[in-house]
Amino acid sequence: MRVYPRPSSAWYDFFGDARRNALIRRAKIRKGPGMRRRDFLKGAGIGALSVGMAMAGAERADAQNSSQPEAGKSTGGIEGNTVEPKRVAEGMKWFDVSAWGVEGKGWDDTERYYDRFPARAKGRIRDVVWSISRNSAGMCARFSTNAKAISGHWILLSSNLAMPHMPATGVSGLDLYAKDKAGCWRWAGLGKPAGNVDAADPLIAGLPGEMTEFKLYLPLYNGVELVEVGVPEEAEFAPIKPRRDNLIVFYGTSIMQGGCASRPGMAHASILGRRLDRPIINLGFSGNGTMDIEIGELIAELDARLYFIDCLPNMGDKLVEERTVPLVKKIREGRPETPIALVEDRTYSHAPLAPGTRQSNDSRRAALRKAYEQLQQEGVPNLHYIEGEPMLGGDGDGTVDGSHPTDLGFVRMADYLEPILRKLN
Repeated sequence: MRVYPRPSSAWYDFFGDARRNALIRRAKIRKGPGMRRRDFLKGAGIGALSVGMAMAGAERADAQNSSQPEAGKSTGGIEGNTVEPKRVAEGMKWFDVSAWGVEGKGWDDTERYYDRFPARAKGRIRDVVWSISRNSAGMCARFSTNAKAISGHWILLSSNLAMPHMPATGVSGLDLYAKDKAGCWRWAGLGKPAGNVDAADPLIAGLPGEMTEFKLYLPLYNGVELVEVGVPEEAEFAPIKPRRDNLIVFYGTSIMQGGCASRPGMAHASILGRRLDRPIINLGFSGNGTMDIEIGELIAELDARLYFIDCLPNMGDKLVEERTVPLVKKIREGRPETPIALVEDRTYSHAPLAPGTRQSNDSRRAALRKAYEQLQQEGVPNLHYIEGEPMLGGDGDGTVDGSHPTDLGFVRMADYLEPILRKLN
């Protein structure tokens, strides 16, 4: 039985007064210009895994709370550990996140600051993948402040704020985490888009006014033109430089992108980033994680600690047979020794009732296993295989539609993957 650790007492000491003695003045929402609409693509399925590994509850709690290797620790603020506010209004000072940068952005030469691919990828990758790459999935801003209240202001690229099976808070919202006195990341607050591409929302109030590190996740299925963090004028504010060392690069489908988490920090790649204390790059592309060779070329540009390839939900067995070996070899051309994990898809939640869906899982997995064995026979080094069977649990309650995980499903996926990834990176 897997045991989930309770929050430390330090968390309650820190946030115990969060509901009293502080009201934050809501930032005035400006009516933004009409934005170009984009159809959000649904992924064909989800990635699941299964390597027979279990972890006792005490071990799980110790692993989450223990200090990480030096390479995974925070690198501190930008030079001088200060940044000037972009504007001051109604007793609040507002800081533009792009002034110090986001973690989870792999390239600096982007067309828009919050794009996931460099500008030179346009026309080189499929148009639909380029369009989805404008989504800010996996990106987060880190900062420290002694503010008693924190607000967010962000301008979205698309007016499609939600999907039928995924709420606006996950598609287009902001998600704030704080590091407690024990060094654990705890959820702190949520920025909710309110029917407008120009959104502003209080994230948290009632803080005790102690200098604390925060992490702000950006939308999963929408892009952003601007993101600002607002604190009271009297508060101290220190940006924290994005980490680039010891990256884990996740390449996959809608599930990898975060469909259908209720808020951005609940995508399993982001959960794993917090637990492992590693920066992550989320290259999930809804409906289009298909092992494109051009993506492999781009991925190899990133100096990563691990490449995590989880594309089966968007591929049939024939496509898996055709593309797995060339993709791995393309990455190996640029990164001869970096670990690569090939990941089976998750089992559809309704597979016990629908033999056809189970057959889809089985045929894709067989094709991936065959490609993995071929690569092993050819002597490709540091290649790993992760099975998919137990990732979502056995009760069928981990998805919203049989395929895309709920928050419960993503936590289960992270629980399953965490001990595996600790061994690989």
